[in-house]
Amino acid sequence: MITVDWSARWAEYSPEKIAAGEFETGRTLTYTELNRAGDLAAAYLTRETGLVKGDRIAIFAENCLEYLILLSAAQKTGIILVPLNYRLTSREIDYLISDSEPSMLLTEEKFLTKLEDSPAASAIARQYDIGFLFDTIKAYTAFDQIKIEPVSPDDAALIIYTSGTTAFPKGSVYTHGMMFWNSINTQLRLDITSADRSVNMAPPFHTGSWNVLLSPFLHHGAYTLLMRNFDADSVLQALVDYELTIFWAVPTMLKMMADSPLFDELDLSRIRYFVVGGEAMPVPLIERYHTKGIPIRQGYGLTEVGPNVTSLNHQDAIRKAGSIGKPNFYYDFRLVNDKSEDVKPGEPGELILSAPTVTPGYWRNPEATSATIRDGWFHTGDIMRCDEEGFLFVVDRIKNMYISGAENVYPAEVEFLLRSHPGIDAIAIIGVPDPKWGETGMAFVVPKKNSSLTPEDVILYCEGKLAKYKIPKYVHFLQELPKNDAGKIDRQRLKQIANQNQ
Repeated sequence: MITVDWSARWAEYSPEKIAAGEFETGRTLTYTELNRAGDLAAAYLTRETGLVKGDRIAIFAENCLEYLILLSAAQKTGIILVPLNYRLTSREIDYLISDSEPSMLLTEEKFLTKLEDSPAASAIARQYDIGFLFDTIKAYTAFDQIKIEPVSPDDAALIIYTSGTTAFPKGSVYTHGMMFWNSINTQLRLDITSADRSVNMAPPFHTGSWNVLLSPFLHHGAYTLLMRNFDADSVLQALVDYELTIFWAVPTMLKMMADSPLFDELDLSRIRYFVVGGEAMPVPLIERYHTKGIPIRQGYGLTEVGPNVTSLNHQDAIRKAGSIGKPNFYYDFRLVNDKSEDVKPGEPGELILSAPTVTPGYWRNPEATSATIRDGWFHTGDIMRCDEEGFLFVVDRIKNMYISGAENVYPAEVEFLLRSHPGIDAIAIIGVPDPKWGETGMAFVVPKKNSSLTPEDVILYCEGKLAKYKIPKYVHFLQELPKNDAGKIDRQRLKQIANQNQ
């Protein structure tokens, strides 16, 4: 059976090597310290608090070393971690706690007020300040007396809640086996070694924080710097000061970094490449980083699969602009129509996946599981096309598509064109009601500074480049596009703005 206790192995191979550190505090953990802390946590949680394999621990905390200790303990015990979104309201948090039914709640003091109006949180008997718990564990010495049931790759490691399009978030089950195979896929495509160093500042309630680079780095004995929040200048300086070699982010973050005065001042020659996900990176921004000597690797993923599903080699970043690359090593994929039939080459179809990184399902939600995983294939909800060389291009999310005059319109296609307009800084398009055509497009545009851009300019730019039904009828200017916690465009908020302006 594949071992899932990674810290124990690296404590043997590289005992004094630093596994991770905290940017804000300077605290660090060597692999020996991480393994020891994981052993103590496993013993304390099972012996003193009575937790057993399959029990859940809900966590409200920003990035910190305690998360890594908890992951090590989870790999040793089969206890499941449920990192929850501390940016939600008390009502939303109450639902997540009710759904996951954790046996223990760990929180930072500053998030306690979020739990005051949660009946589900009040009902949890075992509640600890996350720092206090690990201060207690440090003094614990009884771990040798504990007999723990072996943990299987099929056992759950995490439950990560996704917002999706349903009324309530769904808990995606993430197994130890998924974490292993995601790490192998990532290493094979990104050439990760134990010598690599990176920074992780994504919020821990997202799969990206755990599984884009952090868990592959832990698996390969590499180093991760933890940051509580993203700050462009701090990240740029950290790239230099900590001699980092790989960095991942979404395009919005990379744009903010490129706009910083530090960008041109600092020597970033140690960087092997940046990894980009979340949405397509505009070609001018790619070229800006290439000019700086930083290759850009783009990819695609989702919480329920991977998340590292595809990769676009940096050599193809310009030649295949807009592509997410090709599927990573251990993936089978198909593009299908609404009857689950394979589409013809070059035609758009829904991406469906089969891989050892596919979730076994949604937590206590068999309906959502059976609707998404059918005949062994995970249906992503993403419309894509595959070119003659096998490169995949995201057309759009099925849910973002709108129908204008009986024609399907995918906003991502129009957005990709408009990002090339010299006066447009950012763009997002949604479908809105139209009395004649059923629906039409509304473009939300952030003009570049000192731009004299008008709505007419935006529409004229599309003419002759797009079919008429794809051209947005309305243009609305914003100072910035609303973003969700993952840094992606918040299209629900855009729909609210559209309703207010029609």
